[in-house]
Amino acid sequence: MDQLTQKLKDGAMQVLEVAPPQLGPGQVMVRNHFSLISAGTEASTVKTARKSLIGKAKERPQQVKQVLDVLRQQGPVQTYRAVMKKLDAYSPLGYSSAGEVVAVAPDVTDFAVGDRVACAGVGYANHAELISVPKNLVVPLPRDARLDLAAYNTLGAIALQGVRQADLRLGEFCVVIGLGLLGQLTCLLLRAAGVRVVGMDLDERVMALATQHCADLVLRSGSPASAEAIDVFTDGAGVDAVIITAATSSLEPINFAGRVLRKRGTAVVVGAVPTGFDRDPYFYRKELNLKMSCSYGPGRYDLNYEEKGVDYPIGYVRWTERRNMQAFQQMVQSGKIDIEYLTTHRFALQDAPQAYDLITRRTEPYLGILIRYDVEKPLTLETIRVGPARKATAQRVGVAFIGAGSYAMGNLLPNLPAADEGARVAVLTASGTSARSVAERYGFEFCAKDEATLLEDVRINTVFIATRHDSHAHYVKRALEANKHVFVEKPLCLFPEELGEIAALHELAQNGRDGARVLCVGFNRRFAPLARQMKAQLKAVPLSCIYRVNAGAIPPDSWIQDPTIGGGRIIGEVCHFIDFQLWLTGAQPVEVYASALSDPAKIHDTLTITLTFSNGSVGTVCYFANGSKAMGKEYIEVYQAGCSWIIRDFKEIETFAGKAKRHALINQDKGQAAMVSAFMASAAGKAEPPIPFTDIYASTLATFAVIESLRQKQPIRLPFVREHAAERNHSLAAQLQAAG
Repeated sequence: MDQLTQKLKDGAMQVLEVAPPQLGPGQVMVRNHFSLISAGTEASTVKTARKSLIGKAKERPQQVKQVLDVLRQQGPVQTYRAVMKKLDAYSPLGYSSAGEVVAVAPDVTDFAVGDRVACAGVGYANHAELISVPKNLVVPLPRDARLDLAAYNTLGAIALQGVRQADLRLGEFCVVIGLGLLGQLTCLLLRAAGVRVVGMDLDERVMALATQHCADLVLRSGSPASAEAIDVFTDGAGVDAVIITAATSSLEPINFAGRVLRKRGTAVVVGAVPTGFDRDPYFYRKELNLKMSCSYGPGRYDLNYEEKGVDYPIGYVRWTERRNMQAFQQMVQSGKIDIEYLTTHRFALQDAPQAYDLITRRTEPYLGILIRYDVEKPLTLETIRVGPARKATAQRVGVAFIGAGSYAMGNLLPNLPAADEGARVAVLTASGTSARSVAERYGFEFCAKDEATLLEDVRINTVFIATRHDSHAHYVKRALEANKHVFVEKPLCLFPEELGEIAALHELAQNGRDGARVLCVGFNRRFAPLARQMKAQLKAVPLSCIYRVNAGAIPPDSWIQDPTIGGGRIIGEVCHFIDFQLWLTGAQPVEVYASALSDPAKIHDTLTITLTFSNGSVGTVCYFANGSKAMGKEYIEVYQAGCSWIIRDFKEIETFAGKAKRHALINQDKGQAAMVSAFMASAAGKAEPPIPFTDIYASTLATFAVIESLRQKQPIRLPFVREHAAERNHSLAAQLQAAG
């Protein structure tokens, strides 16, 4: 299928053939008929991309700060990788479209194949022939709906939410500042609701359109006479609301709103404008209200609503973002508002780059720009060949990646061995553009259309899984069933029952048709050179270890904190530090006790964990999300038989065994390169598995025990893992084998 893409490095745009998007749970797959270019938002993105690196830095100072933080903490190599993976990637564009449903996820009952729909969402409703969109960002349309008009879906919902925030009644007055696409839609909706509308702009052309189609009075922004004209229009009362849909760095719109609003009126900010208004004489003395309008409406940026499809009860939240879209579509399709005049240009998908040239160079006047798709053309849903065919042999591992996000591109893919040791065959990601970016940059043969295509390819004997946490167990089980070697980023799974199923499948895989299969989890700290240097000096006696992690705060509504998607930070990251202590002591954990800081959000990301090991060693993990970013992230102290060691952020080690010694690295090294190398060697049959499965099982079981200890507020005893794993896994494996 074809999709419009842009490279952030130089702003180059092209219509690229990519693999189809994956249809995830709760999603609807739609073949686009039309999509709308948001001339304001998308033009800003394109203009920034076409600037020099210095120009980009000036536009995005916050991201520059993040780059400097990475440089300080991780060194120049990782910083370079982090920057280049963003600049070199194909970036999708678009967030408003309309088309026809071609597939629905099994858990979706609201839609059926053949339905006409309108779609919304950055990263979902892209300028592409085929898109996958969460059901709460899709609204049904009548069979005879005009899909070109329906493609205005997202901007219509944004305009409608601004109108709702203004809370106006029939016969009241409203000023709309900014008469671009969003402003025109706002005026149309206001007028349809019986509100008397004043439109303001600097562009004579859009002012003329507003006069003709959607405003009772149109004035020039910045004109000294405009405020007096509004006084006359409202009989001296002032307007009830001002909705600002303009985009400017000037304070003039917000201060003008204060001037023309009646006492206790409302200013609503929809566009990108500063809000540092003058307190006197208007906002303070008139007791004015200032409201922000959050995009499409309630539900926006809510993981449960947008991704999980959990709706808000209509009795408590009357207008959600989806209901706003439905209301807008009803107004359009019934003819209560006429938006046809807004479309000034139409481009075929193959010509879409010309539309952005028009926007950025302003070669002619424009307003609504639609991309149309050739829906008569057969849709290609096959794998996309990128590089030459690869051949895997017993000594040359055939590699595929399922998921290839920031971590994979920064730490796994760059560390794959050369082509003569590992054939890079396939990539599968949720987005076709990201798969194409990875395949081109790292030399893979093709982008897979689905997991079955990848797992059934006999040349692929090794699968890397770097997807979101909730899918790890699924892909691990599928890959083991397909008789592949498996590397999965941590965590291995989110729930204890998944651990048992994986363990049973792993046991079966040890007697596979092509020999034992390797399962490795991305517990990279045990491969870090400074950690290995320290372990080489340890004696065969119990030790004490303190592992302090200055983790930093992550918002409670992040997917990482969600127990069913990210698993929370204990399962998602603390597993690293439990595994490190298990490896360091060379023993199995037998007791776990955890105590967390009081937390109203119940996410438990500031806690202390005490581990007791089978050889008498003890370890403490101090995982704190409430510290300063100025302090380093990871700090380890180890004590044994009169000797001590300190590791700081895997860049520096101090040894206290007689005379104190210090050794520092130029770049932080958390062991990812050594880990990938060890896994690939084991997949090629040249080495033992880099992490014994009993360690993987024990670390994961101990991590679940942390959750249970917090729940019970007491220590949790663990069974001796080798015995527990062998007994339970043998039973499950027997059941699976009996089931075929």
